[in-house]
This record gives sequence, structure tokens and C-alpha cells, in this order.
Amino acid sequence: MTITPLAVPPPATVVDAWHDVVTAAHRHDLPASVPAPGRVETEGKLSLSSVHGRTVRLAATAPDGAYDGVASLLLFSDEGNRHTAFLDVLAVHPRARRRGVGAALWQAVRAELTADGRTSVSTMLELGGAGEQFATRLGFENVLPLGWYVQNVRDALEAHPRPPELPEGYAYAQWPGVVPDAHADAFAAAHNAMEDAPSGDMDEQVPPWDADKVRAAAQVILDRGGVILSSAVLHAASGDSVAAYTELVLRDPSDVRAVQYDTVVTPDHRGRGLGGAVKRHMLGAVSLAQPGVREIATSVADDNRPMLAVNEQLGYRRERTAAVFQAKL
Repeated sequence: MTITPLAVPPPATVVDAWHDVVTAAHRHDLPASVPAPGRVETEGKLSLSSVHGRTVRLAATAPDGAYDGVASLLLFSDEGNRHTAFLDVLAVHPRARRRGVGAALWQAVRAELTADGRTSVSTMLELGGAGEQFATRLGFENVLPLGWYVQNVRDALEAHPRPPELPEGYAYAQWPGVVPDAHADAFAAAHNAMEDAPSGDMDEQVPPWDADKVRAAAQVILDRGGVILSSAVLHAASGDSVAAYTELVLRDPSDVRAVQYDTVVTPDHRGRGLGGAVKRHMLGAVSLAQPGVREIATSVADDNRPMLAVNEQLGYRRERTAAVFQAKL
């Protein structure tokens, strides 16, 4: 077994080998109700890095050339997070487990972290599974308990047939893809309100956003072959500032389960029902733009009570438990 870094962009054979590992591990480790990643998602992630940093991709190759395991590490580039990193993937094919593949990949990941001066690394894991056991043995600790919640789109639309009427002075807006220039600065300002979201004991800080970065983040999703939809509530009296927004992503256009990214209500506009309103508005947008989407999944920290209450009203059910785990180096 050898650990090798991947070239970018990877050839189709490498994408196929990587995809075989992540889908086999997914089906082995997660409930059947959780859709496995599509090949478009895999190829996109291997070809383009996040706007938040540099990605290192490693493969554990067997003597016959097959991949026994893979790892993907994001080394943050913004100044406030230069000390930490995020382990997006460390997966071992079920046929190759208990042979030291995971340990070898971790040693290679750790070497990358050390060489780049990182003092901590975090990852998101399901609770109670092999990943948690493996990470705990390596010194990772649970720093942010959370849950995955799933909403049935048809049921939610039947229960809430129209978006709530907004308070006077507010208006809905929505767009596909990159934010329109007219809303870009306000949209970036609303992204910065994420800094007060629950983060437990994570070393990672919310990165600063500006209009260019918001545009670039959406463009990466599109360039990877995915779809991004945004719904917002605008406040006219403050120059059409973004009072609330939510983002929905299909990492593969054929996905039947979309992933809800951030949902934010900015501090000056809280307590007016805008969080639930903008999420319900998104339901209408996705049902028209992506009628094949049957479910929406989102992760919420256990101590984010306002968002948990909003999700409960909209019919989200808790599907499984997870957490952000972190290791100090």
C-alpha cells in the first residue's frame, strides 16, 4: 500500500476509483435512507477546491492499483483560521478495513498538517459508528454536538401551502446561482451574521465575507456541476438589506435530496418570524426549479434552539446524530 497525492484535475479513472471508495463506505456506514454521493459531486470536489482554502487529496493504493482508502483535507487560507484545518473525508473501502489503511492515511494527513503549521484539525462524524471510534482513538474530541434533520418537500408544502405574509417593509427575493450584483454587498453582510451561530469549542472561526467571496463560493458549486438556490427577505427601509436568507444546494443535479446550507436572520431583524418565512419561501423555489427534489436535509447544532424550533414547525425530523470532532496536534 502506498499513499499518493492526487493531481488536479484528476483523470476519469482516478475519479472512478475515488468514487468507488466513498460510495462503498457510505453504503456500509450510513442508513439506507441517506443517498450516496453522485459521481458529479465526486468529480467536482476532486477538480475544484473550496474558496476557503487549499485542498490536499490523498489515496491509499493497493498493489493492484485499486484504491483502498481516500482522504481530503482543507487547509484554510483566511487569516483567522491559518492555525486549523478541516478533514472533509477519510474513508476506507469496507473490503480493506482493519488492515491499517485508515491509520496510514491519518499519518499522511497529520504530516500535511504539521508541514503547514496547523495546530488543530476538525471533522464531522456520525455518532456511534466506526468513524467515531477511529477518531476517538486518535485523540479527537466531540466539540459541537449536532443532528441531521430531514424535511419531506411534498408534506411540507401541503402543511404550509403558501409563504407567510411578511411584516410591513419586508419583501421576498430569490435567485439561482450567483447572487445578483444589486444584492451582493448586502448578501455578504448577512453572511457575516453567522459569527454568532453556535460553534461549541471549535478552533475554526467564521471567515469574513465580502461580495467577491460570496460570488466565488456560489460559482465553485456551479463549476463543480451542482446547483445553488438562494431565498432572501429584503428590508426596504435599510436600502434592501438582506434581513434573512437561506441557501439550498444540489451537489449533483440528479439529487433527490438537497442540502440546506446556511439559514441566517441578521440580529436587527430577529424575533419577527423571518427564519421560518424564508425557509418556507425556499420550498416554493425548489419545487419549481428542481421538481425532482423530494427531501431537504440540514445539520443543526444541538444548542441552536431558535433554528430547531423553526425546523420543527416546518416538519423537519431528526434523522441521525452527529458532531464536529476536533484534535489538537
